[in-house]
Amino acid sequence: MGDPKFLRRRYETPKHPWEGARMEEEGKLVERYGLKNKRELWKAQSVLRGFRRQARELQAKLRAGAPQAKRETELLLARLRRLGILSVPAPSLDDVLALTIEDVLRRRFEWIVFARQLAPTPWGARQWIGHGHFSIGDHRVTRPGYLVPSDDEVRIVYSPTSPLAADDHAMRVALRERLESRAAAPSAPPPSPEGGAAP
Repeated sequence: MGDPKFLRRRYETPKHPWEGARMEEEGKLVERYGLKNKRELWKAQSVLRGFRRQARELQAKLRAGAPQAKRETELLLARLRRLGILSVPAPSLDDVLALTIEDVLRRRFEWIVFARQLAPTPWGARQWIGHGHFSIGDHRVTRPGYLVPSDDEVRIVYSPTSPLAADDHAMRVALRERLESRAAAPSAPPPSPEGGAAP
């Protein structure tokens, strides 16, 4: 059972830790999505691996004619649709097996805050989330890695008690100016994900 004081690790590390190509790809993902370290990437990979493992098991059960497999398949697909990971009109288990790690990373709270143009960069979004500047509805969320359900995406707002809730806050004004300048120059390359300063 293990010692309750020491939590079991909920992710798997790479079997071969010193693969150059894999390390380079991981570094690009960490930089693009504003992750703290590769451990967060490995956690997301473990989540994806769990979805795909479940899909493979369900495919085998469906071929064997298990009566409960169809119900479990519907529940899995409904969960992935609810999380926004599967966005195809009529998803199937093959679509689950075709998912990539970026499909999971794009559902993280920090990336959605950045994609909704509420923060200047993914790293800036991570910092502001950790400082408690964002809420989903009435609930303040301080976990950058929280997987946001698609229905809750439109409910992301600045927390009422946050200084950023004011439209004339200096960081909000700077963010609007940055977005306007980016829209005026669509051919310009996207900004590098540098850290944003906390207000």
